[in-house]
Amino acid sequence: MCIRIAVLGIIPGNRRPTTAMAWLLCIFFLPYIGLILFLMFGNFRLSRRRREMQEAVNRRVVEGTREIAGQVTPYDGPSWINQAVELNRNLGFFPALGANSVELIKGYQESLDAMAVAVSEAREYVNAEFYIMSSDASTDRLFHELEAAAARGVRVRVLFDHIGSLRVPGYRGMIRRLKASEIQWRRMLPLLPVKGQWRRPDLRNHRKILVVDGRVGFTGSQNVIEPSYRKKANAKVGRKWVELMARLEGPIVGTLNVMFATDWSSETEENLESQLATHHWDSFDGGVLCQVVPSGPGFVTENNLRLFNTLLYSAEERITISSPYFVPDDSLLYAITTAAQRGVRVELFVSEKGDQFLVHHAQRSYYEALMKAGVKIFLYPKPLVLHAKHFTVDADVAVIGSSNMDMRSFSLNLEVSVMMIDQDVVQAMHAVEEQYRKVSRELHLHEWVARPMLARYVDNVARLTATLQ
Repeated sequence: MCIRIAVLGIIPGNRRPTTAMAWLLCIFFLPYIGLILFLMFGNFRLSRRRREMQEAVNRRVVEGTREIAGQVTPYDGPSWINQAVELNRNLGFFPALGANSVELIKGYQESLDAMAVAVSEAREYVNAEFYIMSSDASTDRLFHELEAAAARGVRVRVLFDHIGSLRVPGYRGMIRRLKASEIQWRRMLPLLPVKGQWRRPDLRNHRKILVVDGRVGFTGSQNVIEPSYRKKANAKVGRKWVELMARLEGPIVGTLNVMFATDWSSETEENLESQLATHHWDSFDGGVLCQVVPSGPGFVTENNLRLFNTLLYSAEERITISSPYFVPDDSLLYAITTAAQRGVRVELFVSEKGDQFLVHHAQRSYYEALMKAGVKIFLYPKPLVLHAKHFTVDADVAVIGSSNMDMRSFSLNLEVSVMMIDQDVVQAMHAVEEQYRKVSRELHLHEWVARPMLARYVDNVARLTATLQ
């Protein structure tokens, strides 16, 4: 009873009501187990040192880019787009920069090979940061180019999430390969209690970034691993991941590099002063107007969620979303259903069968409300997993990055998104979405409400667990 009374005044602090209620229910039904779980998973903050470091970088970026931000010509289109740019500047501190080029790469191996080619041309440095990395047949060329670049004197730095990569078969082989090379590498957010490195286990760095010489950058949904994630069960049934990456050139690459430099400094204590500098950035009119949006526990404002909601409420004609894990909080659910109810054409592409049981069933629990509001849901055929994370708004805005549309990506994971304001880029992404549409099956409300009661029950229980953050 004392535990129950105490948590009533502790858990609701600085948490969503739904999240607080889920934790309270867990502890009320299972007091000791629930309390242990809360102590392990209830703290969603990074360490004080990491937060202070992020705040220092934010201040430097604002001061260093103040003049550049004033030089960028506002987008000659709907006013809400410039308001979204201002929102991102206030929350994530990076300005929108013009004169960029964007190439969307939808082929899985093609993306890995494109990154390998870029690394082979490196002359000064390569900065790579991925949630999951694996040395295997699909990634061997990229690893070889990283090793070769380091051997010829290029500064090659590699970051990978400790838990994300540790779960993949062959992890120790990758570590041996890295140790045998001249690559500088670190685990992100490591869980090594023996070395005094401990934190909430599911607080992860989910970003995907590759920067070569500050000249070319890559970001999107794809990890550095073969398309079945080295799981025999996946390979046996033909389950492969479908991704979308963006190859970027221009001033925007510098902002991606600042994100990497911040994460590298957090893990190594090495200050990449030259790569944190912003005075050398140039921004010109023309090309694609891009803006990097950082988010995660280092930012208390849930930057990605606020951007997504702003764009959804601003849409006038069309919204198309691809999200492998769509488990929205109330604000995002209201934004997407309100858009559909006011006449905007809203489409959501999700996998017919997800790779994560609880997340997939939690996602399914929202389908009925979405379809009743007018959202069209398309199921990408199993056994493939549509892992691409992007969306378009009207004919003007496209967003791509590592962020899912779920509560974990909004609060717990370090993420990176890029907002691209350009009609040609949006058309290119519409072409990708059209390919999804051709192979997908539309889910209809009448068939969904007729599904078995047991399936509905599992979905609803999974939905409750999704709010335990």
